[in-house]
Amino acid sequence: VGDLPGGPYAYLLGQYLGDGTIYGTGRNARARTLRISSDAIYPGIIRECSVVIGQLRGKRPTLRVHTDRRMVDIVSSWTAWPCLIPQHGPGRKHSRTIELARWQRAIVGAYPGPFLRGLIHSDGWRGVNRVHVKGRTYEYPRYQFSNRSDDIRQLFTYACDLVGVAWRPWGRYHISVARRDAVLPLDQFVGPKR
Repeated sequence: VGDLPGGPYAYLLGQYLGDGTIYGTGRNARARTLRISSDAIYPGIIRECSVVIGQLRGKRPTLRVHTDRRMVDIVSSWTAWPCLIPQHGPGRKHSRTIELARWQRAIVGAYPGPFLRGLIHSDGWRGVNRVHVKGRTYEYPRYQFSNRSDDIRQLFTYACDLVGVAWRPWGRYHISVARRDAVLPLDQFVGPKR
């Protein structure tokens, strides 16, 4: 863990918590496969995630395009994945406890921007919010993060607090970042999904 590049790891952890899974492969009980699923309309995110996995693993992942061409799986087999991402386990993430190990919390504390970027690239968006007040329409940029796991939403808000980004709950599973002084710092780390 000492040689782990913190920023790339924090980004991949965010991606895993949103759209990732680790599963066993075939007859070799030691081999594990990390799969990050991404919408095919975001080639920049697919490329960034592939580069980060290559930095951590030392080997570029395989891309598997779904038959409907709407999704791409970024796939990498390595025995170390369960050690690097101890949050893996049976069942859906929102039905089990998700906690960071002490060493992971230290990395996220040192690299909250890449962690937020990974979370938003997987389960968030940046768009324009339009509101009508007293016959006038106002538009402003905003971020939204959505995840059914209370624990993962709390990790998102923890990282927002680390970088001074004001947030508020929006509905049952969503976190909204809409204040101008909060959107600007996120734009430095994230920006529009590409």
